[in-house]
Amino acid sequence: MRIVRTTRAACAVAATVILSGCASIISDSHYPVSFTSQPAGATFSVRNESGVVVHQGVTPGTVTLKAGDGYFSGAHYTVAFSKEGYEGQTNTISPSVDGWYVANILFGGVIGLLIIDPATGAMYKLPESSSAHLTQLAVIPPTEGEEVIESVDVVSINTLSSAQKQQLIKIN
Repeated sequence: MRIVRTTRAACAVAATVILSGCASIISDSHYPVSFTSQPAGATFSVRNESGVVVHQGVTPGTVTLKAGDGYFSGAHYTVAFSKEGYEGQTNTISPSVDGWYVANILFGGVIGLLIIDPATGAMYKLPESSSAHLTQLAVIPPTEGEEVIESVDVVSINTLSSAQKQQLIKIN
């Protein structure tokens, strides 16, 4: 009876190791990614490779993203940061191979290496963060005595008088 229990336990352990991948067991296929900006309070939008917005938020913020995007394909994301009065910035989030995926050579076997981890996306990991340093747009104040133009009128040259046409300056 004791031999039967020991054999069953050994078979259960062997089946677990054979039918799973190391990265699937130890790691994950979804990763939290934190988004920060200097200055804080910038809006950010995360787009997948198809251009679909998968998340929007305000910095600082954390989003959980999938590391895989299909069989043997890691997920790539584009992050756009923006804030009024600042130049926008775009970053890319790219996956890398999870170290535990390589451990399949020793522990997970061929099934973990070629099937389980590539199918679940667990063979990839994502960076922990994405940040942007936004540059403030230059606002040049008028100098003393300089005339400030409040509005601009756009007109056709055909509507100008002869005197106004003579004051025009050719620029090219």
